[in-house]
Amino acid sequence: MYKVLFFITITLFSSNFIYAQNAYDITDEEALQILLAAKQKAEESNVLVNIAVTDAGANLKAFIRMDDSYLGSIDVAIKKAKTARYFNIDTGELGELTQPGGIIYNIEHSNGGLITFPGGIPIRNKDNIIIGAIGVSGGTIEQDRTIATAGAITILQQ
Repeated sequence: MYKVLFFITITLFSSNFIYAQNAYDITDEEALQILLAAKQKAEESNVLVNIAVTDAGANLKAFIRMDDSYLGSIDVAIKKAKTARYFNIDTGELGELTQPGGIIYNIEHSNGGLITFPGGIPIRNKDNIIIGAIGVSGGTIEQDRTIATAGAITILQQ
């Protein structure tokens, strides 16, 4: 029995699947470029925000809290990015579906808490494949969406 477990363990740790990575995942360089483009848009708009970028698995990849931005917006920015990736949709569009009588009313209570108002955008690569998401919080919902969009389209412009 122990020989079988030992063999399985050795096989698992020596195989390539442990090192497998999603080929459609955002790189750290892309995440940083997106973050900086969004920050630049926020500065141009004179808005203090928190900006979160997640990878394809909805894990935090990059984050910045602009000086003097709201502390309460940290969690909101991260959850906007995660929500956008979990459902592959602009969080503002998702919010339209979550209103009373909507087809997914109260979904924001799932997944440890979702944010269903504008400011979260999926990030797509040049092949239109989602590789991550961005979430912005601290301005109005229109400002958050505009800043997030500016970040999300950055890698398409290269």
